[in-house]
Amino acid sequence: MDGDFAAEDSWTVAGRRFRSRLIVGTGKYKSLEETAAAIEASGAEMVTVAVRRVNLSDSAAPMLQDYVDPKRYTYLPNTAGCHTAKDAVRTLRLARDAGGWNLVKLEVLGPPPTLYPDMPATLEAADALIRDGFEVMVYCADDPVAARRLEEMGCVAIMPLGAPIGSGLGLQNPAMLSLMMEGVTVPLIVDAGIGTASDAAIAMEIGCDAVLLNSAIAHAGDPVRMARAMRHAVEAGRLARLAGRMPRRIGAEPSSPLAGLIR
Repeated sequence: MDGDFAAEDSWTVAGRRFRSRLIVGTGKYKSLEETAAAIEASGAEMVTVAVRRVNLSDSAAPMLQDYVDPKRYTYLPNTAGCHTAKDAVRTLRLARDAGGWNLVKLEVLGPPPTLYPDMPATLEAADALIRDGFEVMVYCADDPVAARRLEEMGCVAIMPLGAPIGSGLGLQNPAMLSLMMEGVTVPLIVDAGIGTASDAAIAMEIGCDAVLLNSAIAHAGDPVRMARAMRHAVEAGRLARLAGRMPRRIGAEPSSPLAGLIR
């Protein structure tokens, strides 16, 4: 995307300004080298870090920070793998102790096979974290009532799933996402379910502020090329949203004017 336009169209969460509307994960890659190359190709400025699964403190082992510079990227520690409010809160407190990170992504999952957000536990954890001074970006169900409540509690971004985590099904719920966008004022970010570039473009076209994804890039045949595709898809979708699509209609309409036909 043109640099001047990207700067003009930047978005803000918790007082932090970003030009890229693509947020990417750091897990599931074949190597840390591939992780770094894919993130570079994505153009993302914010990356999620699964605190329970990524080495952030053992200098004797390969560390993510050596490949994805925390001075260049905004790290967003998350609670992937947590199934209780207690575990989620403890995980993010450990992340803050380890790296000083205060902007965090909260997710509390229900059991397999759906791994659907456990909303009672999510609300409990969000309340504890906000009272503890965290800036909470929260993964949640596609529920407009819950989204409004989370914002009222003090969450700085609402992150509903587009489809189950890791499914790659694309947006299954555009109507509910649109209702959620109407009901909140903080950024709304689609998180989970994106499978390919067209899914990311649709999320932006319907008005989401950003897209977060991991598996769609990491599990692609060529992660670096897919990361580049996702970057362009998010940019194209955002431009289309700003441009305003043509009206839908039933039936055809000539693409050329009827006036002045040669007869």
